[in-house]
Amino acid sequence: MELTVKTVDVWAADIQDAPGALANKLAQLADAKADLDFIISRRKPDAPGQGVVFVTPLRGDEQIEAATEVGFNILPTLHSVRIEGPNEAGIAARIAQMLGEAGISLRGLSAAVVGTRFIIYIAVDTNDDAMEIVRILDQA
Repeated sequence: MELTVKTVDVWAADIQDAPGALANKLAQLADAKADLDFIISRRKPDAPGQGVVFVTPLRGDEQIEAATEVGFNILPTLHSVRIEGPNEAGIAARIAQMLGEAGISLRGLSAAVVGTRFIIYIAVDTNDDAMEIVRILDQA
């Protein structure tokens, strides 16, 4: 497989479950010229009125300072891998199967296709698992 695989830092921040809350957080990052590749936001089912937003990447001191000022942090328990390659039917299933066969439990998987390319972000619980994903997929 022709894949680009690398570990990435994912930054997370709590948000209110209210109109404009996400926009306010993202505007702070935009003002610092953050060019985000990926954003996920969702409600917290165990905390009514609260949500969380995850973003990647942040580059440079200005972006990191802006992010920390509005509550973003790198979570020490969340390790992520970004996988990109030519899209083909079943690619996510094949990747998930390879990782399952290697005994890697996935914390989360998010995927999208843009044009003829796919991008998958996989979250795992340990840096060792993230590095093992990189090793496995670099050899695929």
